[in-house]
Amino acid sequence: MTFLTKSLKPLCLAAALSAPLPLWAQSADIVDTAVAAGGFETLAAALGAAGLVDTLKGDGPFTVFAPTDTAFAALPEGTVEDLLKPENKDKLVAVLTYHVVPGKVMSGDLSDGMMAATVNGAEVTITTEGGPKVDGANITAADIEATNGVIHVIDAVILPPAN
Repeated sequence: MTFLTKSLKPLCLAAALSAPLPLWAQSADIVDTAVAAGGFETLAAALGAAGLVDTLKGDGPFTVFAPTDTAFAALPEGTVEDLLKPENKDKLVAVLTYHVVPGKVMSGDLSDGMMAATVNGAEVTITTEGGPKVDGANITAADIEATNGVIHVIDAVILPPAN
């Protein structure tokens, strides 16, 4: 893959996700919306391994800060593979549920210094200076609506604080 292709891929994904969705996609839940958008194969696999697919297909509403495949690839080598092992399911669930906030939080609801409780039980910090971020991860596409909530695409995997 050339440098230009690598550089443009996140921009194309963000543009595709911020474009109006076709009518068939507007009636999709969070999981189906992310899968249809492409670029979230690792997230989908992780949700499956954690047993969270049915939860995120449920009534909600949920706000999901969804890391792209590129975000997962930026983790240290072997991290994703390690998290996907059955013996690490609890750790994987903790990481994934840290990306989910109960309720529907649109980008207009975000404010600098805002703390939001996650399904994990820990809080994420929202900052807006220099562009919206959640725990330092850039929100690259926002307000992607699904039937049971909203997706905000982020460029990094955020990790819950150590206990």
